[in-house]
Amino acid sequence: MIKIDSKDRELLTLLQEDSKRTTKEYANRLGLSTTAAYERIKRLEKSGVITKYVALVDKTKVNKAFMVLCHVKLIQHIKDYVLQFEREVVQLEEVSECHHTSGDYDYILKVNVSDMEAYREFMVTKLTAIKNIGSTQSSFVINEVKYSTAVHF
Repeated sequence: MIKIDSKDRELLTLLQEDSKRTTKEYANRLGLSTTAAYERIKRLEKSGVITKYVALVDKTKVNKAFMVLCHVKLIQHIKDYVLQFEREVVQLEEVSECHHTSGDYDYILKVNVSDMEAYREFMVTKLTAIKNIGSTQSSFVINEVKYSTAVHF
């Protein structure tokens, strides 16, 4: 386990806000030399604390704002069924998140499509084509009240 100090936490917060700043800008904000900031970033990357850098896309501008939380229950919880479902669901481009959960359903999927018709097509041709699904329940998102990718310290 890597030791994370207060400067690392501050740096991670800055990187999560905007990872396109220069190393010099991060250094200035942290009161460090450019080399020290660079070395901290590289250490956080190498240790796996920082896993990747991404661009966040406005779903409305790419016609994928219809969001559905789809709850999936498998027929049985045997290892082969679980692994098969997980292998197949990660291949579905409409699914942006998949969480194996406790409770009434085994998985919760976050699905982004253009509209109800596209969701129906996704369900009929892709999701329910996966073997060993016992049932599904869909909750349609009315309004996204909070959305963040940041981990706060």
